[in-house]
Amino acid sequence: MKYRIVSDSTSNLFEIPGSIEYKTVPLRIMVDGKEYTDIPGTDISEMVNAIEHSKKTSTSCPSTGEYLQAFEGADCVFGITITSGLSGSYNSAEIAAKQFQEENPDARIHVIDSLSTGGEMELLIERLVELMEQGLSFEEIKAQIEEYHQVTHLLFSLECVQNLARNGRVPMAVAKLADLLNIRFIGKPTLQGTIKPIQYVRGPRKNISKIVDEMVKMGYRGGKVRISHCLNTEAAENLKAAVLARYPNADITVIPMTALCSYYAERGGMIIGFEGEHK
Repeated sequence: MKYRIVSDSTSNLFEIPGSIEYKTVPLRIMVDGKEYTDIPGTDISEMVNAIEHSKKTSTSCPSTGEYLQAFEGADCVFGITITSGLSGSYNSAEIAAKQFQEENPDARIHVIDSLSTGGEMELLIERLVELMEQGLSFEEIKAQIEEYHQVTHLLFSLECVQNLARNGRVPMAVAKLADLLNIRFIGKPTLQGTIKPIQYVRGPRKNISKIVDEMVKMGYRGGKVRISHCLNTEAAENLKAAVLARYPNADITVIPMTALCSYYAERGGMIIGFEGEHK
């Protein structure tokens, strides 16, 4: 049985180790008429600089055709997308999955709405790989990944929320206040996959401390943590160190964000996926 994982590019992973087939489909960002495709090699620094001086920006999700192409040739497919609360990516993947199933009646396919992005998607992809490598059946994998999804969580820390405000994800008044007072915005996804602010903090040290506190409140006890950052390696490494200070055996990785996550997180932003209590 030939398994494949298909993710949109908001997972921040363009490849994964091991023998399991993995493909990504890109989202796109338009900045004053110039398109940035979320693929390897996209200059994130250039894109962020352009966004900071832009008059108009927008994003677009993968097409149904792009998903269908990524599904083709596999016997069993697990797709995973950014939250349907922020993007049409899940809808495109679902339509493609139905067409794929019609054209390949013996194949099996399941699309997961992560209700999240970034690091939480990383965790789900890693778990899918583990389950597939164990040789489990499609139904067993489906049941276990849905169960695991109930204990994966996400937090994000943003130094700027202008793009979220422009796209109606947070009130413009919040964005203006954050810029005026140099406040960092800590938030998490709701159970519906929309954005929920938790705290507004000032100063990088307090920000790191509050993130760790929130992780613990959500049931983190030393398991996996997946940190991605937008042009802010120092803060991401400081967060890793702070978690390790409490949980020395924690499994933590730090990676740079790709284009779409960088668009929303903006310069200095971090997205943190981790294992915690049941949602």
